[in-house]
Amino acid sequence: MRHWATLVLLLVLCRAGAAQVNVHLRGMGDNLSGRVVELYCYEDMLTMTERLMDSHEADSTGSFELGCYITYPRLVFVQVENYSQSFYIEPGRDYTVYLPEFRWEQDEERNIFLDPVALPLRFLDLPADELNLRIARFDEEVDSFLREHRVFFDPRFKPERAWMDSLERHMDTAAHAEKGGASFFDRYAEFTLAEMRFAMRFASRRQMFERYIAGQPVLYHDENYMRLLLALTDGMVSLGTRKLPKWKLEEWVASADLDSYIDSLGTDPLLADEQLREVAALVALKESYYDASYSREGVRAMVERIAAGSKFAEHRRLAALLGQSFNRAEEGSAVQGGLTLPDADHNEVCLDSLLGKWVYISFVRVGDPNCQRELETMAHFRDSVYAQGNVEFVSISCDREFQKMFHFLRNSRHGSRYRWTWLHFDGDYHMLERFGVVSYPTFVLINPEGRLHYSVTPPPESGIFLNAPWQKPVEEERSILPFLKQD
Repeated sequence: MRHWATLVLLLVLCRAGAAQVNVHLRGMGDNLSGRVVELYCYEDMLTMTERLMDSHEADSTGSFELGCYITYPRLVFVQVENYSQSFYIEPGRDYTVYLPEFRWEQDEERNIFLDPVALPLRFLDLPADELNLRIARFDEEVDSFLREHRVFFDPRFKPERAWMDSLERHMDTAAHAEKGGASFFDRYAEFTLAEMRFAMRFASRRQMFERYIAGQPVLYHDENYMRLLLALTDGMVSLGTRKLPKWKLEEWVASADLDSYIDSLGTDPLLADEQLREVAALVALKESYYDASYSREGVRAMVERIAAGSKFAEHRRLAALLGQSFNRAEEGSAVQGGLTLPDADHNEVCLDSLLGKWVYISFVRVGDPNCQRELETMAHFRDSVYAQGNVEFVSISCDREFQKMFHFLRNSRHGSRYRWTWLHFDGDYHMLERFGVVSYPTFVLINPEGRLHYSVTPPPESGIFLNAPWQKPVEEERSILPFLKQD
């Protein structure tokens, strides 16, 4: 009897686990074998925090399978290394994709962060009413209308509001908008055109609030609605208003007076609703964190208070995510430990072994002329810097091929000059993202406590080694009349 009870329990657990996946994404790539395919979504539209939903290493045939559980349509993106492609998924649907042969090494020829390259995913066997196809047809129809009547929307001339009305009427027909009730697609169509109308200044913020926001529930889960709401509240508070000058906001932030700050926003009739007022406060605090006239410490304290005590559960979650976003690659933030990478001899080196020292890390590509110039400067100052006894240079080669680093150090004419720790990034793209590496060379200075010393670390050519933070101050003998100092 006990065995039967155990079997029933296992079946229940298996079914419960299976219920957590209601979207399957299966695919294959021509040269995808051995690469990790990841599925991400955004936790929210305010901080754009990325959440890993699933990952899978493509097998020897280049096949992979991903799964997730969602309760409403949402935007996701498939990522492989530094390349990605976004699309919408719906609960209960299965998707099949194909990735034709892709040239992965093109990121060594161009900066794909400034000039992105999308993964050319091809979806197979989608029905005509599938969400992505409907959105694609809608976007194409809007683009076609704008191209045909572009002179009436061109900001170099005087855009005409009547043509925006014509576009909305044109897209409101069933033949083009393909509407079918209060669906995700309907909201996509409505809020996309609304955001366009506001961006072109065909409607005031007040008009947009009254038409789309006031008296309506806040749809936190709907990315289309939140995109519009964030556009309407962008700069609404943090830049100050006639009734609420910026200097007053700065005072409240500096003293972390959250109650006065939020209550004062109620002077704007658009923010009379307590829930909308707190959303606007979160948007303003995010903007204020990157505005030098505001106190960063005050912003942090106010966000932490919202995360701890807001009456709205979703606001507590948003504030917590916002607080976490402030800590990414910021001065004083702790560096995640346990990072282990191979050196030129394939020995594993853990950066934790360097704790207690100043660690000046350079992310480089050995064949890049800009990197080579900075490495030459590091080599020139190496002995004088190391003589201070508490500094370590670490160069991390971000070349795809390990052999490039090996030959650069062992077989090149000047390789012996770079006498410090060299490691290979070993395909760890998450590490590069963690340190904010989007170009080469990139430099990071970690203090002896394991924290980032700068938000943006100066390169060697800036002269950082001449007045480095690890240098001990020289105490000069002072006198009232220094020219009378005796030998």
